[in-house]
Amino acid sequence: MNEKTWFENLPAAVTVTDAEGVIVAMNECAVATFAKYGGQELVGRNLLDVHSPASREKVAALFRDRRPNTYAIDKNGVRKIIHQTPWFENGEFRGLAEISFAIPADLPVQKRE
Repeated sequence: MNEKTWFENLPAAVTVTDAEGVIVAMNECAVATFAKYGGQELVGRNLLDVHSPASREKVAALFRDRRPNTYAIDKNGVRKIIHQTPWFENGEFRGLAEISFAIPADLPVQKRE
């Protein structure tokens, strides 16, 4: 199996930045998701440059605090989970990864102990 195949074809939008916030990778789903904002052209751009002022503050805090952020959205009738998380290599902060995927409107929640 090609190591990159799963990432490229994953049915979730995956966007990865470096430690300075520059987008270094997007899979096919992310390119399609962000097509109206430039799609593949976003690679090489800084996250702070492609967000609104309110969002820039939140993104800057993720880089500063190096903590994950997870939330759900409902946009155009599609519910999604957005998970933004720092990634590390050999214990060194290397950037952020965002994974976004659609969820059913009636998603059951299972409580496990």
